[in-house]
Formats: sequence, C-alpha cells, structure tokens
Amino acid sequence: MNLPSGILWGTDRAYAVEAEGQLESAAAFRPLIVAWRDGVPVRLGDLGRVIDSVQETKAAGWFNGTRSIVLAIQRQPGTNTVAVADRVKAAMAQIQRQLPAAVKVETLYDRSVTIQESVHEVKFTLYLTLCLVILTIFLFLRNLSATVIPSLALPMSLVGTFAVMYVLGYSLDNLSLMALTLSVGFVVDDAIVMLENIVRHMEMGKPARQAAFDGAREIGFTILSMTISLVAVFIPLVFMGGLVGRLFREFAVTIAVAILVSGFVSLTLTPMLGSRFLAGAPRRRRRARLRHRAGVCRDPALVPPHPRLGDGAAPDGAGGLVRGAGGHHLARGDHPQGFLPSEDTAQLRGTTEAAEGTSFEAMLRLQRQAAAIVGADSNVANFMSAVGSGGRSSNINQGRFFIHLKPRRERRQTADEVARSLSGRMSAVPGMKVYFQNPPAISIGGRSTKSLYQYTIQGPDIAELYGTAGELERALRALPQLHDVTTDLNIRNPQVRVKIDRERTAAYGLTVQAVEQALYDAYGARQVSTIYTATNQYWVVLELLPEYQRDLGALSLLGLRAANGRWCRSPPWPR
Repeated sequence: MNLPSGILWGTDRAYAVEAEGQLESAAAFRPLIVAWRDGVPVRLGDLGRVIDSVQETKAAGWFNGTRSIVLAIQRQPGTNTVAVADRVKAAMAQIQRQLPAAVKVETLYDRSVTIQESVHEVKFTLYLTLCLVILTIFLFLRNLSATVIPSLALPMSLVGTFAVMYVLGYSLDNLSLMALTLSVGFVVDDAIVMLENIVRHMEMGKPARQAAFDGAREIGFTILSMTISLVAVFIPLVFMGGLVGRLFREFAVTIAVAILVSGFVSLTLTPMLGSRFLAGAPRRRRRARLRHRAGVCRDPALVPPHPRLGDGAAPDGAGGLVRGAGGHHLARGDHPQGFLPSEDTAQLRGTTEAAEGTSFEAMLRLQRQAAAIVGADSNVANFMSAVGSGGRSSNINQGRFFIHLKPRRERRQTADEVARSLSGRMSAVPGMKVYFQNPPAISIGGRSTKSLYQYTIQGPDIAELYGTAGELERALRALPQLHDVTTDLNIRNPQVRVKIDRERTAAYGLTVQAVEQALYDAYGARQVSTIYTATNQYWVVLELLPEYQRDLGALSLLGLRAANGRWCRSPPWPR
C-alpha cells in the first residue's frame, strides 16, 4: 500500500505523489541492506531466513486430523441460540462462495441442534402427558361428556399460561416446558373436583343447571384453597437468590401461573360446561357399588397379612410398602446425587497434558498419537484437536480436544461411557495425561478446568499457598472415591536464569536495559514492524533461527552493541 506524500502542482495538471516505501512480503524484505563490510553490502537475507509465516508459530489445530483453523462463535447474553445459529449458517453460506476452492468450511458442533432436539422431546412428553391424563379420566368416568369437560381445562390453562409468559418475556425453553409438563397433573385436579361435586348433585335428582350452581357454590372455596396451597409451594423459588434462583425463577413462575389459571378455569368454565353438556345422572346403584368396593379396599382390617411385609408396610397396605422400600433405598445412598444431572449432548471436552517443560515439537507428536485414538473411536462423528496458546490454556505442555459424538441412536454408549472409554485407552500414549469430561449443560461459577469439579484455595503467603496446594492434592489422590485428580498450579517448569554482571556491563558501555532488550530480541519474538495492506495488517517478527534456540550454549554467541557503536562479542553474563 503506497502512502501519499503530497501533491505536485503542474501548470496544467496536479499529480498526487505516492512513495512506494511499504514492503508487503518477505521477498521484498530479503534484499534490504542492513550494513556494509569492506565495501560489500550485507543484506537481510544474508543474516538469516526471511519467510512468510503466521504470527503464532507455537500453536496448531486439526479438524479430523487435517490442519485447520477453528472459529468459535458464541451468542451474546439474552439472545436466542437457535436464531443466532440460523443467522450464522446463512452468513457462512455467503462466505463459502467467496473463499478459494481449496478452503473447505465444516461445522464442528452446533449447539442449536441439541437444543431443538431437547425441546422436541419435552414437547412430545407434554403431548403424551395430555393424552394420558385424558385417557385416565375417561377410564374412570366412562362418560364422554364428563371426560371432555375437565379435559378442556388443560388447553385453556396452557393457553392462559402462554399469554402470561408472553407478557413476562419468557420463552419456550427446557425449564418453561418442564414446568408446563409438570403442571398438567395439577391443572386437571381442580376441574375433576368441580365436576365430581356437580355430578353428585345431579345424582340427588337436580337438573344439570341447578346442580352446577349448587356444586360450584359448595366446592368453590375448596378449589380456591387447593390452588393457593399449590402456588405457595413454588413461591420460595421465585425469591431464591443467586444463579440457582435465576435458573428456577422462570420455572416456578410458569407452573404457578398455570395452577392459578387452572383454578380460574375450574371455577368458571367447568361449571358452565357442566350445566349444559353433562348427560343424565348416572345410576345410583352402580356408583354405590363402586363406593362400597372402594370402602372395602380402604379398610385395613380386610387387607390380608403378608409374611414379607414386616415393619416397612404401613396400615394402608401396598402404599405403605412402597414408601418403606423407597425410604430404605434412599437411606442407603444408592440414588444418584448431584446438583445438575449429567446430560448427553453428544459432545465431549478433553485436555491433554505432558510434563512441564515439554517442547512444542514433542507436544505435537504426543497430541497426534492421542488424536489417532480419538479418530478411531466408532462413537466419534468429528473432533477438533489443538496444542499451544489459545483456548482455555496458554501452556505449551497442554492440548485440547473438542469431540462431537454421533447421534444417540447411532451409538450404544452414552457420552459419559465414551469419555471413560477414551480415558482408559489414552494410557497407550506414554508421557501424556488426558482428561475427558462430559460438559454440563450449565456452568456455574469457577473457571474452565480439566475436571468437572474444582476446589480453589487462596492465601496471602505464596510459599505457604504452594505448600498447602501440594498437600491438598496428595490428600485428594489418596481418596478412593476420586480419580483423575490434577492441579493447574504449574510451578515446576524448567527455567534458565541469566545473571547479569553489572560491572562488566558498565565497562562495555552497556546498560542492563540493553542486555534485556537483546535477550528479548533473540528469544521473545519481537514485533519490529507492521505491513499495512488494503484489507489487513501483518506483523514483522524478529527472532533467532530455530537451531540456536535448542542449545543453551548459544547464549554465549550473542553480541550486543553499545550506545557508542562499539560491538561487544562477549556477553556480560557467566558462560
């Protein structure tokens, strides 16, 4: 890119003056003259290799074993994941048409797919629950009109709940759909109680209209108290603080609104429909016979003794046995425990770790061996592998895996089982530890680490903190309940300490800052210039040749130039 240097004003025309001082490639830097020796120019290409490369040479990434660049796109807070994913796909389709034919763009993982599948499953559960509730009502009432009336309370309550959710700005996510699914069992109770009382008055010989008035007046307060008592259960969740409160507030509000709407529907719509569409009164003999049978079943004196019931059975027969067995099961601790359940979202994360001080080339070899094991697993659809800086860690001795599994119907193992299987097979890679995890759907607090659980210790004394961290790690490793115990405290990395002789530095006419500057020029990959183009900018980086970075003895070959121009070939530090 040429920079404007002014305007040449001619007699008849004006010309823009542009200086071609900007170099735009390594080939243009190679013939630059940096010094003269005995009348001969010393060019930049004579001092080392001048090449076009990437800015970060100590990082590498692969997609299914092919060198790639992984682009992670994360939505902003408050936006819809599915909508963002759809817009990204549309944008990537346009970008793909502009890329060279040799560049291929593939999707590693799309979070919106699992979200849509999860919502679809919850919606199916909701529909199935509606059908089961209606079928249960019909099996007990054996009357089509009496079944339709309480069944109408379900869609009316859900529609009313949707209206309130729209006003509150809620969306149909997993929590709100779960609340609607659970509320199905609550919203039909009030309508059934109201209908049963109306039918009872019709059995007394009252017409349907009068039975509806009398039944609604008699049972109205009971339904109101039932509704309020159910809503009161979820009020503490609304006022719960912290992240847990934010998660369950929408759930609690949704199910409470559904119960309130169902109570209103049961007090208004149900008696109105009962007064117009209920059939004639059922036969009293049949109902009396059903009541008699129910009374016999509830009589504890008529429950036959069973030698295996023991103390776990309560007087109400089978129900007491179930409660006793369930309590014993929970008391033994056999039931899985945890804050958030492990969910199979068809993704796994892995962290590879070699010994501290492992070089980048050695890490590449180990990472490729681990990637070969991951790629050979039949449960894996595609995966990303990376080493070097970037991502969750900037340590050279660590690498990363992001694995997308095949759909659940195409594999026999769950995500947790696949993670355990891969961890066991990684023992074939000597000198490397690999930590796989099934990431939770929601990450609460803490930092992104190699394990699902983490414990952070803090203290003002660094020495005491480091010692305590080591003791804690050893104590945790001794617990049989824990495995893959690790730490992110990396303090054993080998170092080369350069002790500067200040007297010799002053004698050479150098400064300590000049010495540090020379060391950073050699080993720090210093940016010495910038190439500006029409669409981008690129760093010009100075560093020693790789063969001089592998040997500690190369430090003695460094030379420094003093402020007076004197060249000092003996560095001011011990050899």
